[in-house]
Amino acid sequence: MMPLADELKEHPILQKLQAFHPQSVVSASRFRGELTLAIPREQIRAVCEFLKQEPEVQFDFLTDLTCVDHYPAEPRFELVYHLLSLTSRERLRLKTRVTSENPRVDSITGLWGGANWFEREIFDLFGIQFTGHPHLRRLLMPDDWQGYPLRKDYPLEGPR
Repeated sequence: MMPLADELKEHPILQKLQAFHPQSVVSASRFRGELTLAIPREQIRAVCEFLKQEPEVQFDFLTDLTCVDHYPAEPRFELVYHLLSLTSRERLRLKTRVTSENPRVDSITGLWGGANWFEREIFDLFGIQFTGHPHLRRLLMPDDWQGYPLRKDYPLEGPR
């Protein structure tokens, strides 16, 4: 991600976010018409709540939440939130980084009910903890499964 480019500084969503909290956006980029914002981990829930409730932007639909493992780099994990405004048809991508020593981020399940399943899947396959999730437990793997199979350092032959 690049620092804020001059042409992006004028983007209405970016301006509203910076008025809401000046340090809420670390960097921004635009690709094929879609804006991507890097958000500090500590502010991801507040930013999502603002984006959902702010009447002028109102991203009312979470289309996807996924995770990328950048092993061995730190911060190792990158959570990617895909938001959609049903009224303006605008899409927005938010990214936040999480370290392997503290793989924890605030849950957004209270904002978008569908985040429940996305967060459980990420917990199950990557081991990211979602603080405030109503019932964080494995979704795809058996309850007694050892490890997190989508981590890049997970043994190919499975748990020992």
